[in-house]
Amino acid sequence: MSWFHVSGHVSGADAQPGTAAAASAGGHAIDAPRVGVLAVQGDVAEHLAALRRCGAEAVTVRRVAELDGVDALVLPGGESSAMDRLLRAFELDGPVRERLRRGMPALGSCAGMILLADRLEGAAPGQQTLGGIDVTVRRNGFGRQVDSFETTLQMAGLPGPPLHAVFIRAPQVVQVGAGVQVLATVAVPDAGDRIVAVRQGALLATAFHPEMSGDDRVHRLLVELAREAGARVAGRQRGRHGGRHGGGHGGRHGGGHGDPDVPGRDETKEA
Repeated sequence: MSWFHVSGHVSGADAQPGTAAAASAGGHAIDAPRVGVLAVQGDVAEHLAALRRCGAEAVTVRRVAELDGVDALVLPGGESSAMDRLLRAFELDGPVRERLRRGMPALGSCAGMILLADRLEGAAPGQQTLGGIDVTVRRNGFGRQVDSFETTLQMAGLPGPPLHAVFIRAPQVVQVGAGVQVLATVAVPDAGDRIVAVRQGALLATAFHPEMSGDDRVHRLLVELAREAGARVAGRQRGRHGGRHGGGHGGRHGGGHGDPDVPGRDETKEA
């Protein structure tokens, strides 16, 4: 069986930024946030299935218009340098960076962790990252394909039993910034603990593949972050509509600046 393949239903091509979040009523968390899975390369179908089990409207993202319609994004496992090249070929790299900068929740698994890292060791020639998490990640940090392994680990923020984790030619985090929370480590013989899951604000990254374990708790955390972000967006939209009817200005059509439908990054940081 091939672990890495791209599949899934393409949706959301005509959506506008904040479309899913706008469905929220009364400022409460939206029941089914729209969560995209970057579908240029990698294990897309498994992430879509896990997100749907968590109550999200899961869609693939290959175009900017599809990115504009989601409340959160998964950057799946695959081959990080190929994903980087394809992001640029599809002209998605800049728009994804901007959404991340503005606070869109995201989960990066394996290659996705590499994409979310601010710094990269062992990069392929010309390889770039999207950034967003103040970490340095080492490609193939646990060795080659033959060194892939499975283990159980305890992940902060996930109640319940230890998480079954699948590592396939996995990266590892070798340095973290002050604003980064270490969520999980694994013990490496003669090398000590190695960081394999981190969080900064609404951005999550794992060196392992949570979509392959049958345990949806990591995806459930992302969906909850998307619900919280969607509730904030809906609250601001109601406030703008109230101001507009009362003669106020601003917002997308009222002369405001930036993207008012996406929360700023600082709003999503942990207290």
